[in-house]
Amino acid sequence: MWYIIFTVCTVAAIYGLWLLYKKAGKQGWEAVVPFYREYVMAQLTARPTWWVVLLLVPIVNIFIFYGLYLDLLKSFGKRRFWETAVAILLPFIFLPLWGRDPKVVYLGPSNTDEFHKKYPYHKSVGREWADAIIFATVAATLIRGFLLEAYMIPTGSMERSLLIGDFLFVSKLNYGPRVPMTPLAFPFAHHTMPVTGGKAYSELIQLPYKRLPGFQKIERNDVVVFNFPAGDTVVLEHQDQTYADMVRYMGKDVVHNQFTVVTRPIDKRENYIKRCVGLPGDVVSMENAQLIVNGAPGFVPPEMQMDYLVYTDQNGLNPERMKDLRLEYGGTDNPEIFRVFMTADEAAVVKGWGNVKDVVMGVLDKSQMMGDTYPHDKHYRWNFDNFGPITIPAAGWTVTLDSLSTPMYARVIRDYEGNSLEKRNDGYYINDQKVTSYTFKQNYYWMMGDNRHNSLDSRAWGFVPEDHIVGKALFTWMSYDEQGSFLSKIRWSRIFKGIK
Repeated sequence: MWYIIFTVCTVAAIYGLWLLYKKAGKQGWEAVVPFYREYVMAQLTARPTWWVVLLLVPIVNIFIFYGLYLDLLKSFGKRRFWETAVAILLPFIFLPLWGRDPKVVYLGPSNTDEFHKKYPYHKSVGREWADAIIFATVAATLIRGFLLEAYMIPTGSMERSLLIGDFLFVSKLNYGPRVPMTPLAFPFAHHTMPVTGGKAYSELIQLPYKRLPGFQKIERNDVVVFNFPAGDTVVLEHQDQTYADMVRYMGKDVVHNQFTVVTRPIDKRENYIKRCVGLPGDVVSMENAQLIVNGAPGFVPPEMQMDYLVYTDQNGLNPERMKDLRLEYGGTDNPEIFRVFMTADEAAVVKGWGNVKDVVMGVLDKSQMMGDTYPHDKHYRWNFDNFGPITIPAAGWTVTLDSLSTPMYARVIRDYEGNSLEKRNDGYYINDQKVTSYTFKQNYYWMMGDNRHNSLDSRAWGFVPEDHIVGKALFTWMSYDEQGSFLSKIRWSRIFKGIK
């Protein structure tokens, strides 16, 4: 239905432009041909015809088109605020109306001194401010949606590669800008209205997934921002956020008396940032906390944090010293043993302290099955440090469905690719059709945090679909340390630091 409405509106807008071109002494068909249409607009408005070349440049082409389009309307005397607004928002209504109105005539090229002298038009102060605000809003929205978006690191799952309080720029161009799937939204808000709360978007219009061409494909070990793939948790009564987060990461479709799991549109789900350690078609696994990709040791980030058990004397750990080193730690049942998240270099430093007896990396044994490990099935006795091998789905790859593979890919088939999946006595049914295999429609990725023992990631909720990818993290433009004091609150060494 949406395609029919879109087609009708497009045809109506082009029809109106056809009529306006004829009034300007041109042939109606010239309003139909892309690029040539804009070339004629440039002629009719006295803009440089070489501007047409800029229509080939992503993002820039949007500004060029609307610049020529609004200049053309000025050539027909349409310069008031409401006329500009309806020409952008409702061209399929007003272009045909103006094209058929005998009072609307072509006055000449609007971008000339002669035109301005002959048809003077002075904006009020209010109009000047309104135009400036609208232009700034539109420009910022386009830049945020198609070019760059600022992002702040809220958790320690990427420590020490990225720190809590890092402010990043995320490029939409590297992997190709994703066309908004939920276009009706409040400017600059992600999914919640500022101050007042509530939804900042409307699901009245939902567009299918479409990504514009990018500069590169996702490469293994890129730091990637993506929409959380397993739903969003809204905490109603429960105060234990960690417990609620576990349910969110596991993606259980449940409603509990203390919280509920809801699903937002894909592009309105929470933004997450992790390292892409597995590409479509890769086989990933973990052996004693060592990542294995396609049978070889995976990438180890230079500042990767792990979970260490620190054995001390009766004095324990000095809280001020731990704060100075910005080490996240907690106690255990034994008051002389502490759990500390830190890098290998930091572990060596802590081990050298006089009251520290030993420092041991906390690696789970293979026999320890953890229910929070994907795919949350009794056939797989896995944990975060030992799992796999897992084959990451690629578009066009076909998997045989059986008791072992189906739990692994059920969420992909059902939730990400929009099918019904049912196990019956005589086999598996997809969309009520009996099947023995399934061919995937899109690519998937395996995302993990650099803080390997303090990151709930693909090990908990599985694959990240291609249509959830937001962009590539480029660099930190500012970093704020809430535990610092005065000027030390700014981590000066991290300003404009590239992300690797």
